[in-house]
Amino acid sequence: MAIILFDDNAHQTLLPLTYTRPVANLRIGILTIAEKWAKHLDTSYSYHTQAYLQAKFPIRIEQQNLFINGGICPDDNLLEAIDKLQTGEALMRYNQLLAVKLNESDAKAFSYTQSFDRIINYEAALVAIRYPEDIFKKNDIELRRDFQLLTKGRTSAGISSTNAIIGNDFFAEEDAVAECSTFNTKNGPIYLGNNTEVWEGTHVRGGLALCNDSQIKMGAKIYGATTIGPRCRVGGEINNAVIWGHSSKGHEGYLGNSVLGEWCNIGADSNNSNLKNNYAEVKLWDYTTQHFRKTGLQFCGLIMADHAKCGINTMFNTGTVVGVSANVFGAGFPRNFVPDFAWGGAQGFEEYKLEKVFETVTLVYSRRNKELDATERQLLQDVFNLTQSYRRFN
Repeated sequence: MAIILFDDNAHQTLLPLTYTRPVANLRIGILTIAEKWAKHLDTSYSYHTQAYLQAKFPIRIEQQNLFINGGICPDDNLLEAIDKLQTGEALMRYNQLLAVKLNESDAKAFSYTQSFDRIINYEAALVAIRYPEDIFKKNDIELRRDFQLLTKGRTSAGISSTNAIIGNDFFAEEDAVAECSTFNTKNGPIYLGNNTEVWEGTHVRGGLALCNDSQIKMGAKIYGATTIGPRCRVGGEINNAVIWGHSSKGHEGYLGNSVLGEWCNIGADSNNSNLKNNYAEVKLWDYTTQHFRKTGLQFCGLIMADHAKCGINTMFNTGTVVGVSANVFGAGFPRNFVPDFAWGGAQGFEEYKLEKVFETVTLVYSRRNKELDATERQLLQDVFNLTQSYRRFN
């Protein structure tokens, strides 16, 4: 049976993080949402997503197909309900489609907005990712779940006796390395993935997921619930942040209650605010309404999409959204919404020309032995076109 993770309207409300990926490709906890389902169901998966993304994230349809909402994280109750579905039955919660089992012909015509004749109502609570802030807000829940999923029945590898481990929820894969650091698991588990390294003098207060091939530099201070990686390098002070693959925050500076996409870079001594001076509720830019939306949160920092970067000493105000491949630099606070493919800072922005973007991405990829192929170029071209209306700089 084919497992297909589908996008619903959360793909729009999660922008700009989902301009470059299906919803189920979002990482929260240790794994992406798609990886969680694959691990629980012990099978592979594909995506039903936006047309321009399907070249990079193709769909695979078989004779029998299970469509699962890509913005929903699995748990025992939901897995049991989905397992009981018969072909043609749809699992719904308050008019939201959670899952449906379809034959090949019906699968080819699938839409999450279609009507289904045989509906099973689901009323239990679940973890749904609908807005960017949900990723750091619910990271603690998913980090704990993923920790149990990945370490159940296994024993942690040993690490150097120069480290201090407080509590019991610590797990290191065989080739994880740490020296002269402290790991406090009293407030959440700590997971060190394959080929990770924690440099001397680091202090970690869990939960923490350090995903494969990532490093924490000397003297860093990490507070939970934080996810780093895979293939990231970080330093400074980080609190309740989710930093995705190939991104770097390698120097001093504060990052809190934030999400960084893939291939991002934070310049030295850059900081974000996560609390307004008047302690008021934080608002975030919403692409669906083209207005700032109330989050219900007092602590909310930076949302930065894939390929975005900032120069040294950049200051991000509370609740700032930075779009795909934006490049921010200079003195002062830039606006709270930096459009995709914007170049500049507090003194003003201009359009980051696409050929210049390709030049930068090519150089960044080459450092990781990756090539900017035709599929990636077309994806960036499509996102550039989709976001043109936001770049009103004149």
